[in-house]
Amino acid sequence: MTAIDWTRATKYFLLWDFLVGFKLGMKYFVRPKATLNYPHEKGYLSPRFRGEHALRRYPSGEERCIACKLCEAICPAQAITIDAEPREDGSRRTVRYDIDMTKCIYCGYCQEACPVDAIVEGPNFEFATETREELFYDKEKLLENGAIWEAEIARNLELDAPYR
Repeated sequence: MTAIDWTRATKYFLLWDFLVGFKLGMKYFVRPKATLNYPHEKGYLSPRFRGEHALRRYPSGEERCIACKLCEAICPAQAITIDAEPREDGSRRTVRYDIDMTKCIYCGYCQEACPVDAIVEGPNFEFATETREELFYDKEKLLENGAIWEAEIARNLELDAPYR
């Protein structure tokens, strides 16, 4: 037998592969676990995370959306529907702003196209529903989301500003 055969036979007899695997297993056994206890512990979300949509308001309470319809035009899934009408002062505001979340592909184009940061994809990823009808968001639902998540949305937009 050659030296290579003796080395191979020795490793086979001493269960070398088993010992190497056992050592690797013990290394990960004593490490802190990467698993999160989900409902009670939440993982890190990037400021650029694209979750549930929201319509924002100015600090004065006025809606930001100026009915330019750029988000509707750029949406590749055609999930956004906007109807607008002029107001007494000549500006345009939305009468209807609907998003079909079953069509949405969460690409973020609507957020990027909006010149006044009216439509954003917020940090909420926990919006499971029992029926499809609950995923058809109207203007009131979107404004409600904006009110709930405004502080975190504003912080995320501020953190993302250097990259825009």
